[in-house]
Amino acid sequence: MNQEIKSLIEQADEAIRNEEFDKLMDFYTDDAVLVMMPGKLAHGKQEIKEAFIKIAAYFKNSLVPTQGKMTMLEAGDTVLVLSQTLLESDNQDESEYAMERRATYVYRKVNGKWLCAIDNSYGTTLLD
Repeated sequence: MNQEIKSLIEQADEAIRNEEFDKLMDFYTDDAVLVMMPGKLAHGKQEIKEAFIKIAAYFKNSLVPTQGKMTMLEAGDTVLVLSQTLLESDNQDESEYAMERRATYVYRKVNGKWLCAIDNSYGTTLLD
């Protein structure tokens, strides 16, 4: 497993918990895509930042993401991360979205640094 990417994901989760959205954008490529919810995407850092602010508000500013089991497939400057993503929040029982997910993330090495290009916490459930 690529320990550097695992550490970056943990740091990004911490930035989400602390609502440090400017800092969070340092983990993304300029052309990154975030799956906000099935059928709704955010493109680029500005839209992704705005999306995370809305997501935080939806979860009453109490969202705590963590990663469980994780595996990575690496090919050159690209890594596919398959991860058990766990979410907790003060209003998790009210959420219409799953709090345990099988996420897929795509990381790309840009100027020697691993950055998230695709952030899909819904994983293959987008096919449902």
